[in-house]
Amino acid sequence: MSSEVVQQTGTPLRRDARERRTRLVAAAQQEFAVHGVDASLERIARDAGVAIGTLYRHFPTRLDLLSAAFEPRLQDFLDGADAALRVEDPWEGFVTYLENLFRVQAGDRGFNDFLSRRFPGNAETERVHDRMCDQIDEVLTRAQDAGRVRSDLARADIVNLIWSNGRMIDATSTTAPDAWRRQLHLMLDAYRAERAHPIAEPPMTDAQLYSAMVHLSRVDSA
Repeated sequence: MSSEVVQQTGTPLRRDARERRTRLVAAAQQEFAVHGVDASLERIARDAGVAIGTLYRHFPTRLDLLSAAFEPRLQDFLDGADAALRVEDPWEGFVTYLENLFRVQAGDRGFNDFLSRRFPGNAETERVHDRMCDQIDEVLTRAQDAGRVRSDLARADIVNLIWSNGRMIDATSTTAPDAWRRQLHLMLDAYRAERAHPIAEPPMTDAQLYSAMVHLSRVDSA
């Protein structure tokens, strides 16, 4: 990705416009981290020292601003996920993937929201979520094929863990910020193939999971 910032038309921004954009992204990162993806855009504009109209000129939609604000953390997550897929031992790769996922999730409430939801109609966020789902499938399948992870574990079960872990992070972030690690490793024991026993309720289908993530987005932004 080029280091030169361009506006929506692809034209390079003037220096003063680049500075305003940089301030907006920095303010958005702080607000989203504390208040989640539904943080006040007016407050973000005010913290950046610009009018709300200036914010919308740079970022016509909330999702445009989210994408710009989360880009560094998102790249950190995706790079860590790719590294987990290169771990030779499939179980260790699976553990590494989840530890990386929840480490990044724990550091930013807004990014936690972003991981938990789907935003249909936005090609970039759909591309990112599709890549995340592909990575989950790959790291999970590797561990299952090696006989290390229970065979009935599905993508939806991992997303369920993202949802539950997100709630735990909200509750413990100021009092026990690393509490998620204990919960994750308790769940990892439940995921081991040798611990498996039949479960009457099947996992959600991919279609059900997608609908649930979209529903969560609509409910939380209402």
